[in-house]
Amino acid sequence: MIQQIKRAYNFNAGPSALPLSVLEQAQKELVDFQGTGMSVMELSHRSAAYDKVHNEAITLIKELLNIPEDYHVLFLQGGASTQFAMVPMNFLPAGKKAGYVITGSWSEKAQKEAKLIGDTYEAASTKDTNYNRIPSIEELSIEKDSAYLHITSNNTIFGTQWSEFPDTGDIPLIADMSSDILSHSFDASKFALIYAGAQKNLGPSGVTVAILRPDVLEQASDNVPTMLRYDTHSKNNSLYNTPPTFGIYMLGLVMKWAKQQGGLAALEKMNRDKAGVIYEAIDGSQGFYKGHAEPDSRSLMNITFTLQNKELEQKFLGEAKNAGFVGLNGHRSVGGCRASAYNAVPYETCKALAEFMRNFQKNNG
Repeated sequence: MIQQIKRAYNFNAGPSALPLSVLEQAQKELVDFQGTGMSVMELSHRSAAYDKVHNEAITLIKELLNIPEDYHVLFLQGGASTQFAMVPMNFLPAGKKAGYVITGSWSEKAQKEAKLIGDTYEAASTKDTNYNRIPSIEELSIEKDSAYLHITSNNTIFGTQWSEFPDTGDIPLIADMSSDILSHSFDASKFALIYAGAQKNLGPSGVTVAILRPDVLEQASDNVPTMLRYDTHSKNNSLYNTPPTFGIYMLGLVMKWAKQQGGLAALEKMNRDKAGVIYEAIDGSQGFYKGHAEPDSRSLMNITFTLQNKELEQKFLGEAKNAGFVGLNGHRSVGGCRASAYNAVPYETCKALAEFMRNFQKNNG
């Protein structure tokens, strides 16, 4: 008898849900990848079999995100946290300042690391309203001759997301897109550098993707340790040292899945529908649930909300857990509740949460 596996309603903020078909494909190929008699985890990263996996993943990322052909796509390690230091080490020379738009904890951490390397300034901040919104383009104060402007495109903890990106002219625009890359359409050519941990929308944890414009790469400092230089990895197609091969293989499978869904436009529609059904439950609750983010700054990926008091929140989270919902606790730094509806979270899962929220309100309102 085949045992049916009951999948959780997975709203984890990261590592997060992966498409079931991807997991099943990886399971099928786990011990014998395409007749090699080895798992991908056992293949040499210099082998022809792995080389195909590696380059196909790069090609699919470029295709799906409509990245200009001359841009470099790198597979790195260390997550966004390492990028916080790697960015200024490569691109913040003495005598210049880097601008940071502070919209939450991760942009705070990015600037903190940059301050250890060189001079920075706040181009804008929404800390005074507890990061419940994204500053408007008009609010940005970008100093002339800045080394770069850094933004965090989506804020997982506070549930806010940029709906449009600034045009910075000759000043390189750099973005941490860890939690919303591949979730909606955007113009990649606006950016000098995009980086993202894979564990939200791209694949499993352990892989970091960096996308760089070639002219900016040429300006990078050469007084940086070898492994922390972007050009080390670009010159070697991310094979200078042993990369996280299995994670890159999984990322490639996720890219294939994304293409099968209809690409970025289809994923964006799915994500708007998924987030919409949960925001509808919040907005229609007459104050029983209160969204943290201002409506025009709401994230499609991380829906944050509170209930009327802490006791009710704990009851909500306890009953949700018993009903099979996972990962709804808000971040430890802010509390409340958070539903992370990344690409691989099905619409049905979001609809089930909205129904649970309405039923909980009915029983406790």
